[in-house]
Amino acid sequence: MANAASGMAVHDDCKLKFLELKAKRIYRFIIFKIDAQQVVVEKLGNPEESYEDFTNALPADECRYAVFDFDFVTNENCQKSKIFFIAWSPDTSKVRMKMVYASSKDRFKREIDGIQVELQATDPSEMSLDIIKSRAL
Repeated sequence: MANAASGMAVHDDCKLKFLELKAKRIYRFIIFKIDAQQVVVEKLGNPEESYEDFTNALPADECRYAVFDFDFVTNENCQKSKIFFIAWSPDTSKVRMKMVYASSKDRFKREIDGIQVELQATDPSEMSLDIIKSRAL
């Protein structure tokens, strides 16, 4: 189902894998890319993979959408988890690519219901583990 504004479709697999991450917790992260006017799953991270594994899986010079299931302990010593949506748009990526990802982001987020924190990053320092931790609490 293409969106008239951005012309972008979201592959059903994106929604299915996100539901599996959210409900069954069988993935730590999912990286999505836009390919031939459609958002598709590019990479699935196993539950034992770390945040560093996730950030290393993002391309240095191409935009991506990603979700990360972040486990943490609150100040009250409670084990919790939050699902982060990260719009990765590195400064080194092509302008056209940045525009396509920016114009399709809101529609894509509506397709995957259950995001708790959103982050926009143009370089790795904007999505460091410290920033993720501070946004989770």
